Amino acid sequence: MKSNTTSNIPASSKRGLIHKFKVFIETANAWGIFVMGSTFVLMIGAAYMSYILRSDLTEFNLERSTSYFGQAFMYLAIGLFAFKALFFLFIIYKYFRYKAIKSVSNEELPTVTVIVPAYNEGKQVYDTLISLAESDFPHEKLELLSIDDGSKDDTWHWMKEAKKVLGDRVTIFQQPKNMGKRHGLYRGFNEGKGEVFVTVDSDSIVDKDTLRNLVSPFVVNENCGAVAGNIRVLNNKKALLPKMLDVSFVMSFEFVRSAESSLNSVLCTPGALAAYRRTAVFNCLDQWINQTFMGQPSDIGEDRAMTNMILKQGYHVLFQRNAFAYTNVPEQYTGLYKMFIRWGRSNVRENIEMSKYVFTNFRKGPKVGPRLLFISQSIKILMSYPFLFFMFFFILTHPLLFLSSTLFSILILSTFPVLFYAKRYNFKESFWAYSYSILFTFGLFWITPYAIATANKRGWLTRELPGKK
Repeated sequence: MKSNTTSNIPASSKRGLIHKFKVFIETANAWGIFVMGSTFVLMIGAAYMSYILRSDLTEFNLERSTSYFGQAFMYLAIGLFAFKALFFLFIIYKYFRYKAIKSVSNEELPTVTVIVPAYNEGKQVYDTLISLAESDFPHEKLELLSIDDGSKDDTWHWMKEAKKVLGDRVTIFQQPKNMGKRHGLYRGFNEGKGEVFVTVDSDSIVDKDTLRNLVSPFVVNENCGAVAGNIRVLNNKKALLPKMLDVSFVMSFEFVRSAESSLNSVLCTPGALAAYRRTAVFNCLDQWINQTFMGQPSDIGEDRAMTNMILKQGYHVLFQRNAFAYTNVPEQYTGLYKMFIRWGRSNVRENIEMSKYVFTNFRKGPKVGPRLLFISQSIKILMSYPFLFFMFFFILTHPLLFLSSTLFSILILSTFPVLFYAKRYNFKESFWAYSYSILFTFGLFWITPYAIATANKRGWLTRELPGKK
């Protein structure tokens, strides 16, 4: 007979616990409603203030047009806006041309090695491995490897627990010390025997049909070298930042990467879920593991680097909208900006690398797509300092006009992701796009300039235990 662990708890204590839980949920919901409501009040108020201050805006435009510097900046801004507007229309066109590839039959599926590197992940790695093992994929074609990268917590214990449950279906390894995610993946690539490698973060959960959908493009398209999965947020039930990031992820993956896939040129296959053709990986594996930047070994951006090197070989890189992984994201501002700094530094480094081949005859067929994507990314990076300077100048000279016009612009520009998310998923949750845009504009505007200035810095920045370096 199974014992009831709560049987010794007094009824009054049980009621107290239930009441506290209800209060917590209600407080979380109330806080979410407050944040979303405040966002609308700010933006609607900004729209009204922009109307009131329209004469100030006219005066500001005249000030710019009568000064040499202001006129030059204005023409530059108009040119960039025109490029971005046309590029956006181009991306919309490519988005509507995108179609996910349907799963091939069991007989056609390739042999697959799934690699799960883990560092200070705790019990979540167990859930990840069980999730992968429960995939609707022929067991005889699936090899599951997990590498503990010298964790300081109980990650290795939970990997052994997964091994007890899964037996020979999973093979686990332990690095002698923490060497970094890239080295964990490197070990997996060398140990794996599959025709296709799938990399999954140790804090991610997949759907049952994710693996078969993810690897099917390699069967259908012989030029396919890598495939990006569709990433959603796992921990988005209570904390506010994950709710905002979920809307952002849907735009980043289901809109942007869908369009990039139509150009056969997805720029980054995410670490949370990606697949690579074995031959493409081994063509660049030595270069990838020994990659350096400004004389320092590269210990970040392993996913973008691998994607870049596979694109350089002339392969297509695609996106599978029907291959879902749900991953944990930071719930606090500190973790969020550290994650963005890491991504920003990787983007700076890999754009420099991409510039070395994107205008060459690096692959057969049209190359205008990857070139336009590269130009768009480069403009975003290169213009971060001029726009940062302009923003501070605007704040100092016309603070109220800056605030009202910026918030009003967010109201206009963020309506597209709101409508996109509402159409794809949930109308109510879609409004987090407005809150996220405000957070990014006022709280994360410094990320790209800082990432450029510190692009040579090493370090993952997250996943360390409290009090440990």
